[in-house]
Amino acid sequence: MSSVLDQRPAPAAAGPRPATPRRRTRVLALPEARWALAGLVLFLAALPLKLLDAPVWTWAPLFAATYITGGWEPGWEGLKALKDKTLDVDLLMVVAALGAAAIGQVLDGALLIVIFATSGALEAVATARTADSVRGLLDLAPSIATRLLPDGREETVAAEDLRIGDTVLVRPGERVGADGQVLDGASDVDQATITGEPLPVSKQPGDEVFAGTVNGTGALRVRVERDPADSVIARIVKMVEEASETKAPTQLFIEKIEQRYSIGMVIATLAVFAVPLAFGSALQPALLRAMTFMIVASPCAVVLSTMPPLLSAIANAGRHGVLAKSAVVMERLGQVDAVALDKTGTLTEGTPRVTDIRTLPGAGLDEDDLLALAAAAEHPSEHPIARAVVQAARERGLTLGEAVDFASVPGQGVTAGIGGCTVQIGSPARLTHTGGPEADGVVRTLEDEGRTVVLVLRDGAPVGVLGISDRLRPDAKATVAALTELTGRTPVLLTGDNERAARHLAAEVGITDVRAGLLPQDKVAAVREWEGQELRVLVVGDGVNDAPALAAAHTGIAMGKAGSDLALETADAVVVRDELATIPAVVALSRRARRLVVQNLVIAGIFITALVAWDLIATLPLPLGVAGHEGSTVIVGLNGLHLLREAAWPRPAEETSGCFPGGPS
Repeated sequence: MSSVLDQRPAPAAAGPRPATPRRRTRVLALPEARWALAGLVLFLAALPLKLLDAPVWTWAPLFAATYITGGWEPGWEGLKALKDKTLDVDLLMVVAALGAAAIGQVLDGALLIVIFATSGALEAVATARTADSVRGLLDLAPSIATRLLPDGREETVAAEDLRIGDTVLVRPGERVGADGQVLDGASDVDQATITGEPLPVSKQPGDEVFAGTVNGTGALRVRVERDPADSVIARIVKMVEEASETKAPTQLFIEKIEQRYSIGMVIATLAVFAVPLAFGSALQPALLRAMTFMIVASPCAVVLSTMPPLLSAIANAGRHGVLAKSAVVMERLGQVDAVALDKTGTLTEGTPRVTDIRTLPGAGLDEDDLLALAAAAEHPSEHPIARAVVQAARERGLTLGEAVDFASVPGQGVTAGIGGCTVQIGSPARLTHTGGPEADGVVRTLEDEGRTVVLVLRDGAPVGVLGISDRLRPDAKATVAALTELTGRTPVLLTGDNERAARHLAAEVGITDVRAGLLPQDKVAAVREWEGQELRVLVVGDGVNDAPALAAAHTGIAMGKAGSDLALETADAVVVRDELATIPAVVALSRRARRLVVQNLVIAGIFITALVAWDLIATLPLPLGVAGHEGSTVIVGLNGLHLLREAAWPRPAEETSGCFPGGPS
């Protein structure tokens, strides 16, 4: 399999890169989806005519068209499988549908056709969307880069043509073309796509930068340290592909069961037909018995045993803001016994906010004065910290002075004239000041609490300190507690943020196992470690850096409001409204759905076993066989619809007292 990176065209010329449209396969662009939809429409058109005893000529052509549109593709694939000496259940169901039609049970046969055509369409859509999400990673990495030649000239080259040792120029606002080391320059680089950190990271000579990250206001000269095919972005692509392929053993197991079931059904049907003939039975009764056997042994009830509870759970979850992408996902959610949570954008809101305003003795300022002074100086800046400071001032309704002679130095901060004074704002480690022990003590205290600290100087003297932090979601603590009750294990925090900030936040929500400073491959390694302990891990995240772990996990959930396209596509479920408390609720709902599936399978198994035994031991009248078959289908279907009720949705985590519904299992 060739890498999707090899499919990227080289640029024809230098210049601004045009916006790349999102490459998303339309559902109806897939032939499987078109044929399944046509079959379903024809079936729904014929059904009321048949049930109302309309003339045969009104509904028979519609049912015939249903058989053709919905059944030709699985039938053709089944015939090709026969050529390879394999037998699949799709072909068996087409034969069963034709057999049912041959003895007058046209409706049963058409229902089988529609069910299996729809299943094939859903599988095709899932496969296409996975491919779309992997290809979408290419939009993160620039297609071109500016390479510096030994004589100082510049040349524009395709990023994939860069080699280890090349020097590239990264201008302000551009994406870094390759993983490498900064040789010259200073800037703030947004690494959220790789590490998930909410704030840009200051880069100086000697620091490492990653392909696909966004440069700030300074220019950087970077020496390429990794081949583009081995960059962090490229490795994310490979990990998503590999993690998706690791689910294949489950599919192989299903295919083995399918083969055995298909072969057993064919042998049993032929035996039911041939044995009576061998003992002198007439052709018509033997054929009728065999067709009755094929109908009552049909897996319709078994299929409906699984789908109504899971689909009802999906619909209920959807009403409460959780999108589960398939019935398989809804079932897997109830199997998890360990949870790993991302920090930024998951447990937190993902937006920097001013959390602390500390004035220094002798400054003559109160909190509002200090915040207004800082916001006035930061107002012209587009840095995320500047936006947070200005937003905090607006929320307090403060009036901002006019900034003159504004200047911004990447990695250090900003300087501006406010009301005749020179105001400087930036990192305490970067600003030259003589603030004394008071300023240093406040800075250390806030940093120990996990805050990003900025120092405010007026005419060279410190007057105050601001603490910036990503705010914890209101329901984070209750959600962690609910997940602990459900799984019997405290969730683990996986984050690319620094360890001090991560541990401070973890302590607030009750998490003790913290793994900080992780790159995407490190998160995948942690998931693999738990899998080695035979744990089924649920990963919750929102960024591109979380996508490989979401794909590698037993089940992945993405936070939808600010989640990256790749995370939303890779995850098995999406929390559309960003309500963290819905995660333990949907896990509990899934566990209830799985219990209903087991109940339905028992009911369906009893009906099928009894009807098959009756047909083999005695003579089961065909109408009674159809009634029993359809009756079992109705019973399991109605039983599964219980989860559509509003009362079936577990209460949010913050409202629960005692054990959460559906605890450890």
